[in-house]
Amino acid sequence: MSEIELVTEVPGPKSREMIERHESHVARALSLGFPAAIERAEGALLTDVDGNTFIDLAGGVGTMNVGHSDPEVLAAAREQLERLVHTDYTVAPYSIYSELAERLTGLVPGAEKAAFFNSGAEAVENAVKIARAYTGRRAMISFEGGFHGRTSMALSLTSKTTPYKTGFLPLAPEVYRLPYAYPYRPPVEPFEGQTFGEACAGMLDGVFEKHVPATEVAAVIVEPVLGEGGFVVPPDDYLPALKRKCEEHGILLIADEVQSGFGRTGRMFACEHSGVVPDLVTLAKSMAAGMPLSAVVGRAEVMDAPVEGSLGGTYPGNPVAIASALAVLDKFEQEDLLGRSREIGEKIRERLSALAERVDMIGDVRGLGAMSAVEFVRDRETKEPAKEEVKEILDLAAGRGVLITPAGVKGNCLRFLSPLVITDSQLDEALDVLEGCIEEVARGSHPAHTGRQPTVAGST
Repeated sequence: MSEIELVTEVPGPKSREMIERHESHVARALSLGFPAAIERAEGALLTDVDGNTFIDLAGGVGTMNVGHSDPEVLAAAREQLERLVHTDYTVAPYSIYSELAERLTGLVPGAEKAAFFNSGAEAVENAVKIARAYTGRRAMISFEGGFHGRTSMALSLTSKTTPYKTGFLPLAPEVYRLPYAYPYRPPVEPFEGQTFGEACAGMLDGVFEKHVPATEVAAVIVEPVLGEGGFVVPPDDYLPALKRKCEEHGILLIADEVQSGFGRTGRMFACEHSGVVPDLVTLAKSMAAGMPLSAVVGRAEVMDAPVEGSLGGTYPGNPVAIASALAVLDKFEQEDLLGRSREIGEKIRERLSALAERVDMIGDVRGLGAMSAVEFVRDRETKEPAKEEVKEILDLAAGRGVLITPAGVKGNCLRFLSPLVITDSQLDEALDVLEGCIEEVARGSHPAHTGRQPTVAGST
């Protein structure tokens, strides 16, 4: 039985009214990526104001790992709403703040203390402040293709100019960048006896030699799986080699797990796959199932470096959001969402790899757990990005009942961020729709098949 139900064209008449109001009254910078006004959501399904039901493969950009409108999470939020909505924790504290801190630090590798904020970008900003306070150094190193948010420091760390940085210069100083370990588009060739992961980590030495002394670097911030940059899965030995380089020079390693955390990769946190223990970890998105909540967690001596009163704000650690986060952790304890994440990822990559046998526009299929992506190219030899073709696929999919979002600095990837509670029938139906859209676009633009096989990465 089909879960997608389209009772009008997309967008329908009521959604078109919303779009008209948006264009008249909402700032242009907040552009819409989906042509329907969503009225309600449950599990992995979205229903718009016209009564159309879509399968959600975007999950609020990785925010709804436990699913939309989870009854236990909603119940926890309602119960807290009736008790206490806001006081500002540092003015009038409440016990669930430290309760969540205790539970969270028990889950994140190496973490001993936590501080809560509102968004992923805010967590990144504060992680930088903590790192600078601890090391007494100023410089930060991030990676090409990395995304860390849109506030001043976070945007400076982010590696995509258009649209994020256009018109917003100057940004924060003392930010340096190096290529990520991208197997499909390798930035470096290993020396004899050296692995690709080691070679990529070794590029850090070049930054120290040419751009900034290691003695001035407070931290390296890295996504264990590159997020908006295209869900790039680095080699298993990359993060350990990077951590060793940092330790050699007294530099902190910050793992940005805003998108990869809370089961998305098949482990609770993506850094667990490599065994690396970061000094600091930033968290957000699926931590509170859509409520605005983020965190920085890490070693006690690092977390305690800033002086008293130097971190905080009016809303960070809102009790309703914290109650939701506690319910999310309960869900992970009670249900095998991590196993489900691995199953989802395996099915997506299996289906897309089979499709790549017929569609030469697919250059790479990759992922870790349910954090999966497909990269489209116009030519498998040159790997020219197929950005416009991805836009066509997105538009076709939306009109046929599937929401999915793009990724990649060039915008030539599709990323899968469905709720981990998506059913097999829903996932199969969504993949059927996507396959049809991909084949249709491929036939229109690239009728010839080269016979060359795509790279298939991240089989975990």
